[in-house]
Amino acid sequence: MHVVTGTKTNVITAVEITHRDGADCPRLPALVETTAKHFSVKEVSADKAYSSVRNHNVIAKAGGTPYIAFKANTTGAVGGLFEKMFHYYSFNRESFLAKYHKRSNVESTFNMIKAKFGSRTRSKTPTAKTNEALCKALCHNICCVIQSMFEFGIEPDFGNTPLN
Repeated sequence: MHVVTGTKTNVITAVEITHRDGADCPRLPALVETTAKHFSVKEVSADKAYSSVRNHNVIAKAGGTPYIAFKANTTGAVGGLFEKMFHYYSFNRESFLAKYHKRSNVESTFNMIKAKFGSRTRSKTPTAKTNEALCKALCHNICCVIQSMFEFGIEPDFGNTPLN
């Protein structure tokens, strides 16, 4: 399960279910683009498995600043935003890491899901496993919305969309 999650509410804003050996990096653009359709993207923090020029640019296009860890052999020589963020990381490491470490919230989100709904899927077929994982994400979001209503005084707005 690859997700984008809010750092304050832990609401999952986008989710993609892949095979367990699926690469992380190519998943980020679709997740960020889906999130940007319904939420304001200000910052995106991700580990170095998501580090690429394309991912930096997709985040910027969505209106956010990428705080993605860099691999050990990275130089930033490709230019553009990737180079800018690499230099920010190199010369303002403490400030960069303060933003980057918000990515631990996604680990909290996964722990919340596992604690409430278990760490394994019980389904047998790939389609059923995917549906079960998506249901866990949906149920997690419902719990987060209810908690945010009381904890942060957030009034949810589900719009006037008819349920057809």
